[in-house]
Amino acid sequence: MSLSQDQLKQQVAEAAVAYIREFFTADAVIGVGTGSTADKFIDALAPYKDQFKGTVASSERTAARLQAHGIRVFELNEIDSMPVYVDGADEVNPKLQMIKGGGGALTREKIVASVAERFVCIVDDSKWVTHLGRFKIPLEVIQMAKHAVTNQLKALGASEVVERSGFITDNGHPILDVAGFQLADAAALEQQINQIPGVVTCGLFALRPASVVLMAAPQGVKVITA
Repeated sequence: MSLSQDQLKQQVAEAAVAYIREFFTADAVIGVGTGSTADKFIDALAPYKDQFKGTVASSERTAARLQAHGIRVFELNEIDSMPVYVDGADEVNPKLQMIKGGGGALTREKIVASVAERFVCIVDDSKWVTHLGRFKIPLEVIQMAKHAVTNQLKALGASEVVERSGFITDNGHPILDVAGFQLADAAALEQQINQIPGVVTCGLFALRPASVVLMAAPQGVKVITA
């Protein structure tokens, strides 16, 4: 049976709720990502809102959707630990390394994910790649550093660095979308980019990959571990 991408996203969102229900306790706070698949996860999570304490949102958009369902949203500064963070990705490889940030929320996503014990990545099969790099790598940067960062990225091997038009992050910064990097060692590249003064966050999630990937395909949802 042929399923649309929207149907696949719905399928994996529902599977993610079933997968994380073991973490629902009166004290559990769930980290929630940003994007179209995360939106469907929020909608699927809503019927269970009385089974856990609340959530931490990775963007203003996510916080608004959670609150619209009556799900409590905590500031991350109020939270010491979370059992799980659930989010989508623009690409994910067999090492469970990801490129994220197509929606521009990469900094808060990476921060919230860093507090969670597990990162559950939810995608449809169009996001699965053998090697990262089909999708441009987003970087959130300090406004005054755009030109300096661009020059350093090109020195590292980037073929194209483009500022995302008309977009400012929840943190008040622009995004640079970067193409042309060789990503045989994505973790090493992430480390190099992190060292460039003016880079707030790199959209490579390779140093700390996902704990597990739930991937929706026409045959059903696969659970993939590295």
